[in-house]
Amino acid sequence: MATLSEKPLPLSEPLAIGRAVANENPDARAEAEPPEIPPLQQLTGSLLAVAFLSSFGSSMLYGYNLAVVNSPSAYIKDFYNQTVLNRNGTGLTEETLTVMYSLTVSVFAIGGMLGSVIVGMLVSRFGRKGTIVNTTFLVFIGGSLMGFSRICGSPEMVIVGRFITGIHSGISLSVVPMYLGEIAPKNLRGFLGLVPSIFIGTGVFLAQILGLHELLGKEEHWPFFLSVVVIPTFIQLMALPWFPESPRYLLIEKHNVHATITALKYYRAKCNIQAEIEEMQEEQRSLSSVETLSVWKLLLDDRVRKQVLCVVVINIGMQLSGIDAIWFYTNDIFEDAGIPEAEIQYTTAGTGIIEIIAGLVGCFTIERLGRRPLMIFGFTMMGVCSAGITLTLILQGHLPFMHYLSVACVVGIIAGFCIGPAGVPFLMTAELFKQSHRPAAYIVGGLLNWVSNFTVGFVFPFLQMSVGSYCYLVFSAICFSVAIYVYFFIPETKNKTFMEISRMFSKKEAVLESQGLIHVDQLKLKKMNGYGGVEFDSSSSVP
Repeated sequence: MATLSEKPLPLSEPLAIGRAVANENPDARAEAEPPEIPPLQQLTGSLLAVAFLSSFGSSMLYGYNLAVVNSPSAYIKDFYNQTVLNRNGTGLTEETLTVMYSLTVSVFAIGGMLGSVIVGMLVSRFGRKGTIVNTTFLVFIGGSLMGFSRICGSPEMVIVGRFITGIHSGISLSVVPMYLGEIAPKNLRGFLGLVPSIFIGTGVFLAQILGLHELLGKEEHWPFFLSVVVIPTFIQLMALPWFPESPRYLLIEKHNVHATITALKYYRAKCNIQAEIEEMQEEQRSLSSVETLSVWKLLLDDRVRKQVLCVVVINIGMQLSGIDAIWFYTNDIFEDAGIPEAEIQYTTAGTGIIEIIAGLVGCFTIERLGRRPLMIFGFTMMGVCSAGITLTLILQGHLPFMHYLSVACVVGIIAGFCIGPAGVPFLMTAELFKQSHRPAAYIVGGLLNWVSNFTVGFVFPFLQMSVGSYCYLVFSAICFSVAIYVYFFIPETKNKTFMEISRMFSKKEAVLESQGLIHVDQLKLKKMNGYGGVEFDSSSSVP
């Protein structure tokens, strides 16, 4: 069996797996027949296992770290105050204590911004799987700092630990969907691409459950509660290295044909991988003179301007939809609805179950319904429920049953978010770009995601003080706007190869075909054009 370290073959050497598509003659290669459409692939145990492991030790930690500081907040503040009292002889003022705790919460997002910026460099150097494995040390460092912070009497260790785990989450949010999107066959790319979002919801739910007073919600347990993230990461580190790297990365960037064949055979139920190899080689030839682009070059490349705009809109809309504000004020809304204070923690944990169920619904329907319907439905549902929260908060003083409608609106926002907007933006970032542009696209999408996340957390309290319950109308308008944009400007990418998707965005080809100036069989790929540009075959006559 071939290993991943075998000597790579030259790109010009024909691949002996069936019909040869590589040729030393550039003109002959440009005019080669398009690869035949591969049969629909089955979900194999290896694909399911690698999706589980990569999400379990990475994506789940993002959800866990979002929610883990809510339950022990009083204990953490008391630890900060007591530590400063022991050091200086005087405790912290209420304002200073609030600032320290706010820093503890928000520094996670700051770390995430940094992680999203460096992910492009990491995936180009270490590969997709290699980046997941090599960055696990960040979790061990961050978890150790938080776990031993009380023993060492150091609040700084908690803050630095949160920052380091934030860096890891910033990297994971981009590299895990990228990895799964590249190893998945086209008919399963949506299913596998939404697995990380399910594990993000699982992480939130796990933090809510472990934070119950009966488990780790006691004062003496909060350091371990914060550092428990090292356990799933350790499991991932032990198992994930045994799985192959992304076949597309191995062939297109590393030029290692033997390792590519080995990886594809490992992840596919059938050994006939000829069509997939040919599709990768077609993309490889179109990028033969293009190195991995920087973010600046990506933004200046007019061939991908539409794709970049799509990534900007859906990633900003994902966070500006108000989901973080809803999570932050869930307890207050439940308290206003008349739920006893002692039961609110259990009710909040129940919303975590809704999040997981909605994520599973999206995961199992995306390949049947497509990406666009899930995005449009999810954002529309969130827009309706956000407007509903404003209405119920205004009328709940006059109509008692409005308390319960406000709870239903919160559940609706969470469900709508998890069905589509929670995971599809990361999946579409992988699908809308080819190999040379994909890392930079993930940097743009990830950075905007984290900046928007931080902005909502910072601005929302002031927005609420200014306009009161009407603040949710802002989120409602954003959700409706994103849904409209997706409907009119983002094409469906279900069951399409990366090359097919890139051609959909080719302006010149779209204009020519729509005007009927030439026939499809008169179009041939233009050599060295990375995004499906066309050239007219003057030897053919136009009827």
